[in-house]
Amino acid sequence: MDRKSELKRIINVASGREAADLEIRNCRIVDVFNRRVFEGNVYVACGRIAGFGGQGFPPAAETVDAAGSYLVPGLVNGHVHIESSHCSPEEFARLVVPCGTTTAIADPHEICNVCGIEGVDYMLRASENLPMDIFFMFPSCVPATGFEHAGADLLADSVRQRINHPRILGLGELMNVPGVCFCDDDVLEKVVACEEAGKHTDGHSPNATGSMLDAYMDALIMSDHECETPEEMQEKISKGMYVMLREGSACKNLLRLLPGVTPGNIDRCLFCTDDRQPKSILEEGDIDNNVRLAIGAGMDPLDAIKIATINGAMCHRLYDRGAIAPGYVADFLLVDDLKTFVPRLVIKSGKVVAENGRYLFDGPKCDASSVSSRMKVAPLSLDSFALKLKSDTVRCIQAIPGGVVTGEYIAKIKRDAEGNWIYNPDQDIVKISVIERHHATGYMYSCLFADYGLKHGAIGTTIAHDSHNLIVVGDNDADMLCVAQYLIRTGGGIAIVRDGQVLDSLPHPIAGLMSDRTGAEVDAKLTSMHRIAREELKINEGVDPLMTLSFMALAVIPKLKITDTGLFDYDQFKFVPIEAD
Repeated sequence: MDRKSELKRIINVASGREAADLEIRNCRIVDVFNRRVFEGNVYVACGRIAGFGGQGFPPAAETVDAAGSYLVPGLVNGHVHIESSHCSPEEFARLVVPCGTTTAIADPHEICNVCGIEGVDYMLRASENLPMDIFFMFPSCVPATGFEHAGADLLADSVRQRINHPRILGLGELMNVPGVCFCDDDVLEKVVACEEAGKHTDGHSPNATGSMLDAYMDALIMSDHECETPEEMQEKISKGMYVMLREGSACKNLLRLLPGVTPGNIDRCLFCTDDRQPKSILEEGDIDNNVRLAIGAGMDPLDAIKIATINGAMCHRLYDRGAIAPGYVADFLLVDDLKTFVPRLVIKSGKVVAENGRYLFDGPKCDASSVSSRMKVAPLSLDSFALKLKSDTVRCIQAIPGGVVTGEYIAKIKRDAEGNWIYNPDQDIVKISVIERHHATGYMYSCLFADYGLKHGAIGTTIAHDSHNLIVVGDNDADMLCVAQYLIRTGGGIAIVRDGQVLDSLPHPIAGLMSDRTGAEVDAKLTSMHRIAREELKINEGVDPLMTLSFMALAVIPKLKITDTGLFDYDQFKFVPIEAD
């Protein structure tokens, strides 16, 4: 049906001249515009809200009796990396739709750092016919930094090739704050390409304040999910930003920022998850979890719902969703109590798609062959993992429980006659290596990792933000070589090895970043691997055995990180030697 015919039908249903496709009766409707609840019925036609009905309207083709439950607009996730769920877009939808998320704005920079523009194209195809709307921001930072080797370079020409796609809303989180503030030509070209298409840019500017923030926002960057304090949040809002209150699996700022939300700035606040694993979604929820956390911390439910719905839509210029109003997309969830906020029915574009936590959609999977087999690694040997040092006093990356920030630990270690590091079981120090896996360049770097706890074995993963090279940690070179070769052979993923035997693994055939299994299967496998890592390899409590590794190569987060070219000190913003004399 063309838009004109569709509009005629919606108007005729609203006027009572034609029967609706769906009527939701006896509901308490959450009005996010007036911050109130009113009782009524909602009529749907062509996947849109036609109106609220009237006397003598013809019976709808289908009826849902809300029986006094609250009808809430579909939830909007303002910023998410689908790849962090370890699942394909189809399986990501299976996880989050029962939570009431009907719209998500995804940044595919993880897969694009591996596959380039083919990654964008795959994500668009795989999310095409799902019972939720997934929009994308075109990655702005591929590669994320110049301190490591990624699989691709996406420059302004790449932005122009895809920015006009109707489901690409703009430029993704612009992490290169110095690049903007010091007028890097490539960075500004991307911003201009986005502006010329009439689209907007997402931000990523932790701790940017004062004149630096002014310079950064001169590029008309609309949002940020990296605020640490209410004061930082309020400064960014005062300068025109939307601020996202994030609740990921590892990175969380929602509860810290809530005191900064006021009646005056609430319109500039929205919820996001950023990076969230299947266990977090299955056990706690998605954006519905953000809503419950905010309410539990004392926020009025109507305010939390506003932040979760219309605010996210307005931030991303999606003017046809986020509210229950005529002409809007018919995305709803029914909840029996606004304070407990448990979705019992989810409706997408006028169709019931989830009920009592059960996903009701079953569609075909997208062919992922264009982004599979992304393991091109130069030959490795035992000698590749040797760590020759000039001193017994060394810098170690220090694992810090509860997050992705690391410390710096200065240690005295043992060396053999040739200067090679020797593992000492009395020290909580192991070896960590990053191996370039995109173009078989041979780039590889090893250093030392403290307070991780690993004993007698090795763990490897191809999920290593943001360039996603192969990262391996172990206390002996033989197991480190074994786990690296296993992951190369199987197309990437996560594996645990001891004495040359694979104890457990989770293949990620989609770019080495995503499994082709369901979210529940991925969660079960990750749970098993966490247990083995703790019980068999003795990874320290408080340190996530797998996620911790995934962030050890992320040079844009403090303090010491490792890339395939060296040991990077975020505070000094340069590479530093391992030796600490």
